[in-house]
Amino acid sequence: MAKVTLPSAARPFHDFVRLLRAHGFVVVTDQTVAFLKALALLGPRSMRDVYWAARATLAPPADRAGEFDALFDGFFRGAGGFAAIAESLPEDDAPARESGAADLEPAVAEKANESGQAASAAEALAVKTFAAMAASDRLALMRRRLQAGAPKRRGYRRLPFRRGDRLDLRRSLSGMVHHDPGAIRPVWTRRRETPRRVLLLIDISGSMKRETDDYLRFAHALTQALPAVETFTFGTRLTRLTKSLRHKDIDRALAEIAPSVADWQGGTRIGESLAAFLAVPRFARASRGALVMVLSDGLERGDPGLMTRAVRRLAARSWRLAWLTPLAADPDFSPETEALRAVLPIVDHLGVGAGIDALCTFIEGSARLGDRAPAPGRSGGSYGNADHRRPSPHLAAGRPAVARRADAAAHLRAV
Repeated sequence: MAKVTLPSAARPFHDFVRLLRAHGFVVVTDQTVAFLKALALLGPRSMRDVYWAARATLAPPADRAGEFDALFDGFFRGAGGFAAIAESLPEDDAPARESGAADLEPAVAEKANESGQAASAAEALAVKTFAAMAASDRLALMRRRLQAGAPKRRGYRRLPFRRGDRLDLRRSLSGMVHHDPGAIRPVWTRRRETPRRVLLLIDISGSMKRETDDYLRFAHALTQALPAVETFTFGTRLTRLTKSLRHKDIDRALAEIAPSVADWQGGTRIGESLAAFLAVPRFARASRGALVMVLSDGLERGDPGLMTRAVRRLAARSWRLAWLTPLAADPDFSPETEALRAVLPIVDHLGVGAGIDALCTFIEGSARLGDRAPAPGRSGGSYGNADHRRPSPHLAAGRPAVARRADAAAHLRAV
């Protein structure tokens, strides 16, 4: 893919985004493009327009708004040195990518965690190759069982049902008109059930290298079995694999994935990767009302507070959040890292993530997670309910919808 050259007028704004990334702000490619489009739409006529375009599209966290303002003032309002610093920064790839881009040529990390025993925060870019994968009877069995046993949610369309919860008045009256009124039974309906979304977040860092191939085989089988599955990998970067995993041939899918993922067997930055996922709206909405499966050992080497905040936000959006770790296969396993202990009250299930059989067993029984209440540590959302619906304010307050209007009666028409 040819490298795109920015117009000279757009380079200062792009350099500002690079400066934000250098100071730890999560800004992905989609937000940079939106920022430039907003500037083109606004003119801009003043520096105020530039500021609010940046605030709206780059979305700095509320607790870092002051730092964002300081960087903006220093860069655009003449504080010395900021422009030179931005120009000297290396042009790194966006923290969120999609498989199949075929525009990345990562350097091979010859000694990047070859043992797979330890977790590291250092980034190491590597190329990975996959051997041809044979068909798995266990995955085939899982696909058959999920046809009836996948987690489901109630949709908004209604279908005729013998023991429904609502009378279909139109069909009932139509039957009475066209047939003997005394012989027609009322037609009842209920809301149709549809499979829930499933979101897979797969850790491909060096400490997880033994499980990576099994995780990708499982992700491919799950994508073929269910209609709405999103898959991302993370180590030091975030990559979306969904499009490639939709290929029916797993070897073709893996051949497309291999050059697209830059951080095979590299470092571990779970918190930063999850924050990057949540920062992109079209990625983050895949977690709404979904069964979220994080396949990771939880050996975070970055800021454990960042990981905890990201997991809490993810749990608040999801239906249930499961954390599957290969370390749990040990009968004496107990969470040791600070980050993993911190997320224990947030996740709904902490289980074994070693091997295909353990993953299949979990997903086949995942519908039962809805039988118990969500984890007490999650906060900031109402997506754990059965219907995915927030009650209207007047219903939540227990009063009629027109109670706040003194002249409401004047707006009602007699029937």
